[in-house]
Formats: sequence, structure tokens, C-alpha cells
Amino acid sequence: MRQGTDYISEKQLEPTPGVLYIVGTPIGNLEDFSPRARNLLSKVSIIACEDTRHSGQLFKKFKIKASLVSFHKYNFHSRIPKLLDALKRGDTLALVSDAGLPSVSDPGEELVAASRDVGNKVICIPGPCAAMTALVSSGLPTQRFCFEGFLPSKPTHRNSLLKTISKEKRTTILYEAPHRLLRLLRELSVLCGEERPIQVARELTKKHEEQIGPTIGQALKYFKENKPRGEFTIVLGGAPPEELLQKSDEELIEEMQKLISNGVSINFAAKELASKTGYSKNYLYALMH
Repeated sequence: MRQGTDYISEKQLEPTPGVLYIVGTPIGNLEDFSPRARNLLSKVSIIACEDTRHSGQLFKKFKIKASLVSFHKYNFHSRIPKLLDALKRGDTLALVSDAGLPSVSDPGEELVAASRDVGNKVICIPGPCAAMTALVSSGLPTQRFCFEGFLPSKPTHRNSLLKTISKEKRTTILYEAPHRLLRLLRELSVLCGEERPIQVARELTKKHEEQIGPTIGQALKYFKENKPRGEFTIVLGGAPPEELLQKSDEELIEEMQKLISNGVSINFAAKELASKTGYSKNYLYALMH
């Protein structure tokens, strides 16, 4: 989105007491650490970090010295009141995550909401974001998209959300850990079909950046042969318009056989293909007999 061209420097004005700064840090390439972010972090009273050891290593490289406090999903409930007290005293506070923009798939959003609730100003110092980086380089539609982050771990919630995602018409962005990637790709293959467009990105902004696709089937084949390493950002193409889902009996049988070859029962394959194409489950089941 285009903004005005009146660029100004706030370097001499930042940080302001009582303001919470949300600061973007590199997701891989250290040269993406903006001068504004480095300058502000070198001046604030407190930096709240997802992992103080991880952030400490980054700050050491840039000679940033500040008081670091941990702020993560296991302690944010008890930490928020203390950080709000610091802002009330007039301290300057910055929030960073391990990589990228805070408040995206981490508890930073709770601190931002709490700060605004008590009347504190919140300012974002923009920086890299894995979701946006993967999206704009994927070649998939970017005008309308949705972000789901990490899927829930409970099977019931996970399966329900995956079914919703499989029918989503917009491009969907997901995060996944390496030890769960193959499971996710298998699930997407069953629910979306092997030909659904996808880009599986890893090592974004780094020397060995990879984007694997262009279909779920090809990505699944690649990672069966190459062990997944590192954190992954998945960009999934939206569900095709319903008018494109009309298929011949031969095509339906072929899709059923692909699903069954992935280890699911005929009954399950018929149910999943029915939900994607609109064909009757009983009709699809009968085709296989």
C-alpha cells in the first residue's frame, strides 16, 4: 500500500518514555536489521525478549547493551503487569521476538492489548516477517489471503481447522516445525488433493533459502526424500472455484486411488473427495467397487 513521500527521521526523538515499541528483528539475514531498530534498541531501558539468550547473541553482534527480560508463552501472564508498571514509571520498553515481527504467533499481542487498555502508546518499528516474505515470493495470489500460523496440537481442533483451510478460497499462510512437516503435507494432500498449488519455504533471507513446490504432491515427494530441517512457512493456494471441480468417473477413481495409496480407507477417501467435489460419498464409494 503506497503511503506519502514525505520521509522523516524520528531518530532523535526515539525512544519516548511510557511508549511500548514493537521491534522487528532479522529472520535470517542480519543485513535486514534496520538502522532505526538498532538505534532504538540501544537506547531503551528494557527489552522484552522471547528468548534472552537468543536475542542476547544478536544484540552482542551489534553492540546493543540493554536490560533484557524474558517474555514468552509460559510467563507472559505474570510478566505483563510488571512491564506495564515499568511504562507507568516512565521507562522505555521494546518488545522483540526470536525472529521477525513480534505479536505474530507469539504472546506479544497480549502485551500490546494490555498496553493500549491502560492508555499507553504503541509504536511498531517495521521489520522482516516470514509470512509476508514467503507470500510475496510464492507466486500465489496476494490480493486476498489469510494467516493461520501454527496449527493447534489437539487432533479434534487441528482436523477441524484443516478441513476449513482446505475449502478456503483465499491463499493461506501456515507455520510448521520440521518434525511435523510431513504429517501436515500428507493431511493437505488428502484434504486438498496433490495438485493444489503450494510453496514450502525455509531458510528465508539466508544463503540456502528454499521454496519447494509448486504442488502439494511434489512438495510431499521432495520432503520424503529430503529430511525437513529448520522452521517452515507454507503458502497454500486457495480452493478452486466449484465449477472447476467437475470430473469424469475415471478422474474420480484416480483421485480415490491416490488417497487410498496414502494409507486411508476407501470409506475415508470417499468422504474426503465428496467434501471437495460435491459428489455423493456413496457414489464415489460405489465407483471403487
